[in-house]
Amino acid sequence: MENTEESANKARRFIYEKSVDFAQAKANRIYIEQYLKSKLALLMSESSETTMAGKEMDAKRHQDYLNLLFGLKEAVATEEELKWKLISAQLAVEIYRTESANNRAIDKGM
Repeated sequence: MENTEESANKARRFIYEKSVDFAQAKANRIYIEQYLKSKLALLMSESSETTMAGKEMDAKRHQDYLNLLFGLKEAVATEEELKWKLISAQLAVEIYRTESANNRAIDKGM
């Protein structure tokens, strides 16, 4: 990948455009993590088991809880994918900036 001003600008635009998507992905993940705790408590309260361990086992094997876990898996995957794409774009800008500074220093030296 060539580091040109155009590619650096493209990377900056990508960061700007995807920052909203990343924020939403992170919010989704945090929401599901917190909702999992509430759902576990609700399911435990509905359980007919008599011990806390039994209630927890009952709740954690409930399909609603398992569906939330799958949703969490998807939310984390989306967030992590966006995070690393944004980091990659940031690196592209930094590399361009460094190469430009190096080229200016070389040009000054001539």
